[in-house]
Amino acid sequence: MNGAKQVFVAKGISRIYTMGDVKVHALRNVSFGIETGEYLAIMGPSGSGKSTLMHIMGCLDRPSSGSLYLKGEPIDSLSDAELAEIRNTEIGFVFQSFNLLPNMNILENVELPLLYGGVPAPERLARAKQVLKAVGLQDRLHHRPSEISGGQRQRAAIARALANRPSIVLADEPTGNLDTATGKEIMELFDELNLRGNTIILVTHEREVADHASRIIYIKDGQIEYIEKRVEV
Repeated sequence: MNGAKQVFVAKGISRIYTMGDVKVHALRNVSFGIETGEYLAIMGPSGSGKSTLMHIMGCLDRPSSGSLYLKGEPIDSLSDAELAEIRNTEIGFVFQSFNLLPNMNILENVELPLLYGGVPAPERLARAKQVLKAVGLQDRLHHRPSEISGGQRQRAAIARALANRPSIVLADEPTGNLDTATGKEIMELFDELNLRGNTIILVTHEREVADHASRIIYIKDGQIEYIEKRVEV
């Protein structure tokens, strides 16, 4: 892939869930590479395995077979504690449902991963304010999630994802709960993050969202159906 360093390499990943006597093959022998700094979209119908793939890349799940490499190091055999460390330092997550804690204000929500990471209080506060300013929420620091709009909640979720300065941002249906205009604003924010050097990997079923990416992986029935390389404008 143009000789660029690859942030993720998947080799023959399969994921099987056992539900009673039934085995569900969520992923079947999936292989691919993702370059550092790439903007990648993963598309597929409901139940295709795209979210399972994202959870494995995000160290939230493990493959049943095959290997996943992060920056050249195999991660599927790491301990739970080691995977948690990767999640807290290398990867920022953005979810469709925002996942903000309702009893905390926006500033406290963004500080939370820094608290888990052992960052001292003065630095936590400074970094949280910095990322909230970067997403345009510097005047909403002390509002709770219920007191701001859906678009602002997603911006807060993106700020939280960026608080630990991850190189990789994983976004699962980031515009799914937003109206069209707000969704476009959020996608423009992801475009900016990619231009700043973040590797962006997003799961979506919306073609207009996937069109922001430079490459699209289509998944169907747990397998890669095909990969589309977008033409850069």
